[in-house]
Amino acid sequence: MLEPELLLTAYCRGIFPMAVNARGEIGWFSPDPRAIIPLDERFHVPHGLQRRLKKNPFEFGFDQDFERVMRECAAKRREGTWISEEIVEGYGRLHKLGHAHSVEAWLRGKLVGGLYGVHIGGAFFGESMFHRATDASKVALVALVERLRERGFGLLDTQWVTPHLVQFGTTEIPRREYLRLLRRAIALDCRF
Repeated sequence: MLEPELLLTAYCRGIFPMAVNARGEIGWFSPDPRAIIPLDERFHVPHGLQRRLKKNPFEFGFDQDFERVMRECAAKRREGTWISEEIVEGYGRLHKLGHAHSVEAWLRGKLVGGLYGVHIGGAFFGESMFHRATDASKVALVALVERLRERGFGLLDTQWVTPHLVQFGTTEIPRREYLRLLRRAIALDCRF
């Protein structure tokens, strides 16, 4: 069982869990290099997405349906998902304690995209995202970055670089540098 204390201790050390097989066995990871999205001016919103945001048909929510966002993220990966039932339950407990959050994109009252992650101090650890409408996960990410900036967060961890995240300015840094940034960020007193 992934207890909140274990998860929080791991994240504070730059380590996170993932289910590594169909049986749901948990592996622990601390990539080197580590991927982050800068929260400063290096965060980049692609031009096409900027146009979409001006017409923004989406409504955003925060923590309105955390478990459903997690389950949608797991479903998008189908077989072999790293989001096992144990992961859903463990992060659900973190959510109840105020350390795990979701950002939802709604369209005409339907959940069409979102993301979830873990929050400790001024660090946010992005875990997964999904979309059922064009650009829904991307606009949820922009909403997340805006919220983190407004509230003084110092770190947005994406764990690894993906083609999807590169367009936003995701960059890789050595684990040593990441751990230094992490220590500073978790010492901040930020509210999600």
